Amino acid sequence: MQEADFFQLSTSTALLLLVGFYGLTFLLSLAIGKKKENVDGYMVSNNAVGFGLSAASMIATWIWAASFYASATSGYRYGLSGPLHYGLWGALMILFIYPYGRRFRQLAPKAHTLAEVVQARHGTSSQLIMAVSNLIGSCISLMVNFTAAGALVSILSPLSFIQGVLIAGLGVLSYTLWSGFRASVMTDFAQLIAMILAAVVIIPLIFFNAGGTDMLMANLGSLSAEQGDFFSTTAILEQGAPYFVAVLAYAIGNQTIAQRLFAVREDLIKSTFLTATIGYGAVVIGLGMLGLLALLVGLEPHGGDMNNIIPQMASTYLPPFGIALFFILVVGSLSSTADSDLSALSAIMMTDVYGKNLARGKPDPKRMLWWGRATMVVATMLGVIFASLRLDILVMLVFVGALWGAIVFPVIVSFYWDRVTNKAFTSAVIAAVLLFTTARFELLPLEGAVAVFFELCASMGMGVVIGLMTFAFFNRKIAIALGVLVAFGSMPFVVGFLRDYAVLLSSLTAYGVSAVVCVAISLRSKERFDFDVLAERVTSFHQDEKAAAAKHGVVLNGGPAAANA
Repeated sequence: MQEADFFQLSTSTALLLLVGFYGLTFLLSLAIGKKKENVDGYMVSNNAVGFGLSAASMIATWIWAASFYASATSGYRYGLSGPLHYGLWGALMILFIYPYGRRFRQLAPKAHTLAEVVQARHGTSSQLIMAVSNLIGSCISLMVNFTAAGALVSILSPLSFIQGVLIAGLGVLSYTLWSGFRASVMTDFAQLIAMILAAVVIIPLIFFNAGGTDMLMANLGSLSAEQGDFFSTTAILEQGAPYFVAVLAYAIGNQTIAQRLFAVREDLIKSTFLTATIGYGAVVIGLGMLGLLALLVGLEPHGGDMNNIIPQMASTYLPPFGIALFFILVVGSLSSTADSDLSALSAIMMTDVYGKNLARGKPDPKRMLWWGRATMVVATMLGVIFASLRLDILVMLVFVGALWGAIVFPVIVSFYWDRVTNKAFTSAVIAAVLLFTTARFELLPLEGAVAVFFELCASMGMGVVIGLMTFAFFNRKIAIALGVLVAFGSMPFVVGFLRDYAVLLSSLTAYGVSAVVCVAISLRSKERFDFDVLAERVTSFHQDEKAAAAKHGVVLNGGPAAANA
């Protein structure tokens, strides 16, 4: 097997690349800055972002540092089908969200966060479930990206891990703080161009320098039967299916995605998400192939850490200018997601914490901006501190993923079925999270009647996942019929089998339990919700500011307040 040392850029080169990248990004953000910032522009660009910027921002946000490492690890571990299982399912989840996204925008065209719409539909408790899950998820994502920056810098330059974390944290904060989401979208476009150009150069260079097609043909026979099978059962059960379920929850529950959904022009939602689906899949599957190449050439991950596969391949098979491009590729990917996390955190604090709760529905736009910017500063500080500690965040990631899995069904159904109540929503999420935790951490031994119970819940979860996927593109009757067929048809195959795959079992349990509890409680309700009131309850804060000024006869934006009333 091959053991390779890492090639390191000089300190001056590494600093030049980092300062140059973040400096140019900062200058770009200055070009779009406004002397008097608008809160709706700061959070969702006034719901009017065009096709190119929206599609680029979606791709750049969905591709983060962990995507590189996880996709390559999948290729290294599972062979031919590994990168496909990571890139394809992630891409399909972008495609999956747009039909539901159009429904959310239709009901609440001026929304800033999904939690804000949930609050208008159900109330404060449901809103806080959404908001808190997103706060935790975005903080963890920020920490992961800063950690990846520190690891990259420490591996490929003489700079230390802590120095890499600090540079990334300050760099991302510098260009996101003033203009918020608008800065994130504009810089995402530039960062995506840089990432694509780097990937187009890097992947072919590594392939040909590693031996090209001759190496490929000579070493394919060294793969195991499972690694050489495009339809590997092991890859499906251990990688494909769990990831499929996880990213389905991510697509619905994550504020960084919802924020772009509410920002893009409503008539461009479909084209934006279709383009993002193709773009994400192409880049991530391509990067995952580096893991497959590492497997074929017999590369041993440095220190046994799978996250070193891509840096090691770059060090071994790229010339110095190629390593510099790779450096920018990873820095761009983690920065595009980190700035999205900062924008998401600020929007949640501005809208769901201050606007809807602390201000009791009467927010001061100037104070809202203060909340948003203060949130970014505090979040960056916390991200740097926790990244510097190199904490094991796997348990936290799994828990947040479960929470998002538990909310998928109640969130979607709440905007189609008028009988879903606040009690049904909150009870479904709480029950699902409790049972997920029990199964995932095996608080009860997964054997006998207990294992059968969870396997039956997971079967229901399979039906829910398939039903929701079907409902996105077909009518309700087909979705329900297919979901029920999968749920009950899978039971004979799942019982006695799925208990050996705790991650998949617990994730599907969250879907199944949340759906059963939500439907059961909703069927007992006699309430009916009028969806037309959502647009009245969820309005732009800029309009509220104009209305308040009009009552006092204040001139706003250069014109009579009365004219804006």
